[in-house]
Amino acid sequence: MSQSAPIRGVIFDFDGLILDTEVPAFTSWQEVYREHGCTLTIEMWSRVLGGSGIEWDHVAYLESETGRTLNREEIHRQRLIRKVELIEAESLLPGVLDRIDEGQVMGLALAVVSSSPHSWVDAYLYEYELRDRFIAVVCGEDAPRSKPHPDLYQVALARMRLLSSETLAFEDSPNGITAAQGAGIFCVVVPNAISRQLPIDHADLCLSSLAQMPLEALLRTAQDVWSGGVASV
Repeated sequence: MSQSAPIRGVIFDFDGLILDTEVPAFTSWQEVYREHGCTLTIEMWSRVLGGSGIEWDHVAYLESETGRTLNREEIHRQRLIRKVELIEAESLLPGVLDRIDEGQVMGLALAVVSSSPHSWVDAYLYEYELRDRFIAVVCGEDAPRSKPHPDLYQVALARMRLLSSETLAFEDSPNGITAAQGAGIFCVVVPNAISRQLPIDHADLCLSSLAQMPLEALLRTAQDVWSGGVASV
């Protein structure tokens, strides 16, 4: 994907990019598996995330492994409580605030695009006092299809009043990369501990962390990349 127009807007994914919700999601299920004498490895979890898009039924799997009928509702309730506890112990990921601050100083339009619901994303953005930093927050219910389809990004571009060629997206996962690029947006992947196990080499640029370089330098680098594939900086 090429990028030659001046970048006027930056879009951030949420889960695993602004806040590490991915490791808590894995860890909370890992604990459930352990309670039932089973093992959930990061390799198994990564295959689920990188699979066909079919929702993995953890409880059905545990029932098949243990030979017991389990209380599905109670397992999901307790697991969600534990997941939230783990997320509450997290801080914003490195470089997030710096890149947001720089974007505002540079006069860029900033937005969030997430497949998660508003009830989830908005709650954390308000908790970390970030909601008012973004001119648009587009979530799963705002378009007919979520990532990897481009619909959410297309909604964001319309709300930002920008062209795809004027916009850069930060993503952490294969589905996010595909969605951003499907909308014609230059995509920088910043993988987390979970998503780095997945195929992300179709991103336009790869960073190890949002703290890796200032936004102005990153935008210059992005505009120098004229073809697809990962360019590590």
